Amino acid sequence: MKILSKAVLVLMASLSLPLFASSVPFSDLADKPYWLKLIHYRSATLTDFKSEVDDKRFFLAKSGKTDPYAELMATLDVFNGKNVTAEKTDKLRCEFPARYTWLKNNTDNHWPELNCPELTMWQKTLNPAGITLVFPTAFMNSPSSMFGHTLLRVDAKDQNRHRELVAFAVNFAAQPDETDNAAVYAFKGFVGMYPGSFTVMPYYRKVREYNDIESRDIWEYKLNLSEDEVHRILLHLWELQRAKFDYYFIDENCSYQLLGLLQLANETLDLTSTFSFQAIPSDTVAVLREHQLLQAPNYRPAFGTRLYHYSQQLSEQELTSVHELMDTGTFEQSTYSIDRQAAILEMAYEWLNFDFNDQGLQRENIAPRLNKLLYQRSKLKTPTPFTQPKKPDISPEQGHSSSRAGVTFVDSKNGARQIKLSYRLAYHDLLDSSDGYIPGAKISFFDLEGSFSEHHKSRIEHLYLVDAMSLAPDNAVFDSWSWSMKLGYDHQPSVDEDSASEYPVKEKNRYFTQGGFGKSFGDPNNLHSFVLGSVALNYGDITDKLDVGAGIEFGTIWQVNNNNKLGLTGNVMQLINTGNQYYSQVDLSWNLSLNTNLALRSSINYRKWHSEDTQVKLTLYYYF
Repeated sequence: MKILSKAVLVLMASLSLPLFASSVPFSDLADKPYWLKLIHYRSATLTDFKSEVDDKRFFLAKSGKTDPYAELMATLDVFNGKNVTAEKTDKLRCEFPARYTWLKNNTDNHWPELNCPELTMWQKTLNPAGITLVFPTAFMNSPSSMFGHTLLRVDAKDQNRHRELVAFAVNFAAQPDETDNAAVYAFKGFVGMYPGSFTVMPYYRKVREYNDIESRDIWEYKLNLSEDEVHRILLHLWELQRAKFDYYFIDENCSYQLLGLLQLANETLDLTSTFSFQAIPSDTVAVLREHQLLQAPNYRPAFGTRLYHYSQQLSEQELTSVHELMDTGTFEQSTYSIDRQAAILEMAYEWLNFDFNDQGLQRENIAPRLNKLLYQRSKLKTPTPFTQPKKPDISPEQGHSSSRAGVTFVDSKNGARQIKLSYRLAYHDLLDSSDGYIPGAKISFFDLEGSFSEHHKSRIEHLYLVDAMSLAPDNAVFDSWSWSMKLGYDHQPSVDEDSASEYPVKEKNRYFTQGGFGKSFGDPNNLHSFVLGSVALNYGDITDKLDVGAGIEFGTIWQVNNNNKLGLTGNVMQLINTGNQYYSQVDLSWNLSLNTNLALRSSINYRKWHSEDTQVKLTLYYYF
């Protein structure tokens, strides 16, 4: 039926458009990759194709969302003025200039050149010469930014390093309901209940948001694109002003949709087909690297990164004087050289300015104090004494891939030997190699493990839907709080009361949610420790009712070098409403990174609930 309907449409088109002929059959034209990219089609389950655009205004055919051929024929009809006024034809040509230009170049026709004053003015304002991909690193306190974010900067023809901030940025983001709280926001984002859209804005606004307010390091990758390719991308961006997408934090997110835009650069570029389930920003940047589109990145350290780096260049006495200056407006200058006075004044200015951004302080109170500090500093005729933070050796796209699979060999004190197979959707834990990732942060989604024992028994060992930790340490500048969150299913050692064995241990299942809040200490790039007060809710065979636990999580992570990490972590919980007093778990682990995407991890795990068990594990992990 589908082939017959296409034939009828072709016949009708040929009869009604005698002045129009295509050098390529319409059915072949509709199947061309570039046409599919223009309408954002992907293979679908119930239909051959389905567009990822979720806005009826983007389609010219009623069935355009699922039928590339119908959308092509409707587009040709409109551009040829069939059944529409000349004014309407001109309007739609200017609303879809990327479609119009591509069809004009791939068909035999006599269409005029585009005459679109608004589009022309927009292009002159952008004055495009190139495009830069911008990657702000992860922001742990926002569900939508826990993996990082990507956006584009349109580089103007007359742009230089000093004028980058006044360039234009292209951003794709969700449009949440302002009344939603954090939990609702996270849920809706995961199930695609928010619309997402493209916006163009001054780049300095995004730098201020990410670099200054959220204190996120930014990586800027200039893309290897010709001016013609940049022109094609921006023509399609103009079209996307009429497009809204269902936004998903995991797959159809900012990074994925930017790839869908960038692949309009030329006919052969395919950037999105490898992302079938998740699109982590670092993975999407890696795809651009694989297509040789990335130049060496520029590093823009966050406000907090700069402030901490400055503090490392001051003595304790000087930091005390900085506090005195911020509190009272003066300090004992006579005890310091001119250079050290300059350092104290600059640090006080930067610190007070950081607090103004971070804490949302009142401008009328802070601005006079900042101006006074600048005036005092200007009287010292000496250059800045501070060095700037060094660019990290490893940029984000060079780290391990976000998904992980593993095979584990287990020997248990009270159980049979097992082989375990595991899969983690995304994307990093405390013992994974930190290259390209934020040290001291753990973000794990959909961590699944199953086992096969020597007695031919198999089962699901655990399923952690989310397991996240943010372990920002205290230091001379920041009084930081750390937190953890874990939700899932696992097994805990219990007692088989019907067993006659000397060690009647039987593992029973547990459904749980656990959260912690506390402090971290040390250097996440070296030796790093944490202690968190923790509360858990437990349910399942392990307990006969909802079990409430309160206790502590603790741990120390030692990064010996880039390839070796040692970890000692534990969890002790007092069980409040059960006959069993407490449960505990302690893990001692060593992770050896064999290369970027291969690691060997050994561990000794002790667990106690109604009974106790000790396991020795050896795991080979592959990241992909």
